[in-house]
Amino acid sequence: MSENQLPSQFESFGEARQQGFLAVKNLKDQGKKVAGVFCTYAPLELVLAAGAVPVGLCAFSDETIPEAEKVLPRNLCPLIKSSYGFAITDKCPYMYFSDLMIGETTCDGKKKMYELLGEIKNLHVMQLPQSQNDEASKELWYKEVLRLKERIEQDFGVTITDENIKKAIKIKNEERKLLKEFYELSKACPPPITGAEQLKVLYGSQFKFDPGTKLRDIREAIDKVKADQANGVENVAKSAKRILITGCPLAGVTEKVVKAIEESGGVVVAYENCIGIKPIENLVDETIDPYQAIADRYLKIGCSVMTPNTNRMELLTRLVDEFKVDGVVEMTLQACHTYNLETAQIRNLMQKEEVPFISVETDYSTSDAAQLKTRLAAFIEMLS
Repeated sequence: MSENQLPSQFESFGEARQQGFLAVKNLKDQGKKVAGVFCTYAPLELVLAAGAVPVGLCAFSDETIPEAEKVLPRNLCPLIKSSYGFAITDKCPYMYFSDLMIGETTCDGKKKMYELLGEIKNLHVMQLPQSQNDEASKELWYKEVLRLKERIEQDFGVTITDENIKKAIKIKNEERKLLKEFYELSKACPPPITGAEQLKVLYGSQFKFDPGTKLRDIREAIDKVKADQANGVENVAKSAKRILITGCPLAGVTEKVVKAIEESGGVVVAYENCIGIKPIENLVDETIDPYQAIADRYLKIGCSVMTPNTNRMELLTRLVDEFKVDGVVEMTLQACHTYNLETAQIRNLMQKEEVPFISVETDYSTSDAAQLKTRLAAFIEMLS
């Protein structure tokens, strides 16, 4: 197998996104409803319980940003501009085929973009509290979960039964358990897989729309890695420096960041961000009222829009220890004010933990790729 070729069990997840474009059209042809979601705060269990298919909508390419900038300001987060650009150009099949889009009031840029998006798409915006610990915020979010349930039932012409919501919770919990088992394989020293391989499964799994097939494929990936471990196969050098990535959603800059790290003597063992561990870590409590359980679970997600964001700090502290991290790389997107402002707290936290830290700011273009690689290579060399 060549150095740049991924093992077969990971290729199916990389192909899942491309195949997903055709799969979502086939689902529509079968009469299935599709709900597009922008954020990890969107309760996917409600979509599944309605017999619909949830798909991720956040865009991670600069392809449509020029079109978006005809309406949106240039000094805006690239994720927001890209998402809006794909919506207005109909270049994203997931957006095109979505019967309902589900947004959330996370950052100010998204809030105002959703006002424009709502003029051209069927959009429901959840009012996300900016705090996670007080009773008023918890009550508001619980009511927002119920409001979304009513909107889905109204738009899709269905009734979400207690049986169906409980079944959906079990399905998503099983998926989270398997994904957690998968990413925790990288606690081993050296890790049995590269960060690129890990990310391919974590990110690609959201584009596999049949729950049974998704669970089977994740289990096969786990079993293959464990078999390689048992047979003494080492895919990562023992000398590779163990890196944790935190910060903004990573998909649009994977080549620039992950590839640069792993070509410079490092290996990414953990992704704390939105397409990594953060949305997988917690389960929905199956012993209490399902809607209260859903509200409780999703509100715990540690995002920089929360103040204070103690859940992110606690998760990072634990991951640094459990994954035996040599260094932390924070990736922030240009004009993502909440994550950029929180960098100072993360730096202070890592200093307290005595873990080397670097923060890099970028966008979806390739113009800074060489500069980023130079900075990340120097950081990893410093760890030696």
